[in-house]
Amino acid sequence: MNLVRMAAIARKEFYHLIRDFRSLYLAFAIPLSLILLFGYALSLDVDNVKTVVVDNDRTLASRDFIAKLDASPYFRIVAYPESTREVTGYLDHGRAAMALIIPPDWTEKLRAERESPLQVLLDGSDPSYAGISRGYITGFVETYNRRLLSDFLNRKGMEDINPPVEGRVRIWFNEDLESTNFIIPGIIAIIIMIVGAMLTALVIAREYENGTMETILSLPVGAGEFLAGKAIPYFLIALADVLVAALMGQILFGVVIKSSFFLLLIAASVYIAVALFLGLLISVITKSLLVANIGAVLITFLPSMLLSDFVFPISNMPKVLQVITYIVPARYFIDILNGLYLRNVGFDYLWHNYLVLTGMLAILAMTTFMKLRREGL
Repeated sequence: MNLVRMAAIARKEFYHLIRDFRSLYLAFAIPLSLILLFGYALSLDVDNVKTVVVDNDRTLASRDFIAKLDASPYFRIVAYPESTREVTGYLDHGRAAMALIIPPDWTEKLRAERESPLQVLLDGSDPSYAGISRGYITGFVETYNRRLLSDFLNRKGMEDINPPVEGRVRIWFNEDLESTNFIIPGIIAIIIMIVGAMLTALVIAREYENGTMETILSLPVGAGEFLAGKAIPYFLIALADVLVAALMGQILFGVVIKSSFFLLLIAASVYIAVALFLGLLISVITKSLLVANIGAVLITFLPSMLLSDFVFPISNMPKVLQVITYIVPARYFIDILNGLYLRNVGFDYLWHNYLVLTGMLAILAMTTFMKLRREGL
């Protein structure tokens, strides 16, 4: 491989990037926008569930129950409808996600030491949100029941009953259960696919559409020199985006890498190379800017978003999709990011992910090289 010829091709690609405003915008502006949008807008946390309460009891006990519900960080009472019929309008128009209806004889049954049911209505249009909200209200009612039981035992002069099983929950890695600590590292994988695969998917296809590929084929340039020269500018841009994303995640969102930053650079470099050669392979096969752009979205961006354990857990997917995820590079890179950012583990725990990414890089590089050789380069 001749370094002079490779550098000449890399310099040509740099000049094209500088002159093409759209490529620079895609390389820098969109990744930065994604960090801000995903960091601030995308949240998997459920809190401040909008709640409406119909208090048909209107007693001191019911008002105390409502006040404690409103004081919880998980619920936010937005209205007090006068009747149950008004609740339908709040749920139908999305102005509330939960409705709590207290019957007229609620306190009377409590004082008579009988079961006193409450009616809870949940908007199930978002099953995940509704399921978490149901867990919140169930836990709240159980806590309130324990308080009533404790008061009852005190009135009877009896001691509190200790539960036979006491669960002591300790959360590792993401102690505050903040989804931002998981989203910010994961978005790095998406950024690399945008800058790496989606941009390089247009590189060789552009040469074919502009009619300059015939000129390149006549030059004394090998396939390896051509691929390396085309990939180097985008590799540097993608690596710069990774560093900027890590810095913005630390400054804006307080997401700090717990393990080795050097391991992050190694993993990012290998993953960037995988994305670059995947994009170059798409570009060589399609030879069309439009088809290459669509193919890059379908083959690189969407699988990295949907099939990488980033937004949707792989364990909840059908078996067929779970098998497909094994060929998605982002799955292994996101596992590395979670290990470095959240679990504070080292190479001895993550080596298999590095090995798989390296194997993917070797296969993609060899396939792209052989494809170019068959094209006559």
